[in-house]
Amino acid sequence: MAINDQLFGIHGASLALRSQRLAMLASNIANAATPNYKARDIDFTKALDLATAQGKGADAAARESVAYRVPLQSSLDGNTVELSTEQTEFAENAVQYRTTLSFLEGRIATVMQALRGE
Repeated sequence: MAINDQLFGIHGASLALRSQRLAMLASNIANAATPNYKARDIDFTKALDLATAQGKGADAAARESVAYRVPLQSSLDGNTVELSTEQTEFAENAVQYRTTLSFLEGRIATVMQALRGE
């Protein structure tokens, strides 16, 4: 077991996966007007399970957990991006990313205090 796993548990993998998901959702938003663009998303729960329980790296877990989003209303140009859905998912994931980051910052601060003997 790596020292990072002992210190951070699943939160290190969670942060990496949330970062990759933010990038994918941003890509969906950026391609909202691109004909035939298919919106994709990472199944976070599946990816986290692959990264922790099965010991895969965050990159491999994210790649295996990507799925195309099924739109609620189809577009004439074949684009499956629904801007409101993507923006909502992006905002929600950004809050969860920040929460995980805050937890890790607290954990690091605690370790630093212990190393300084405070």
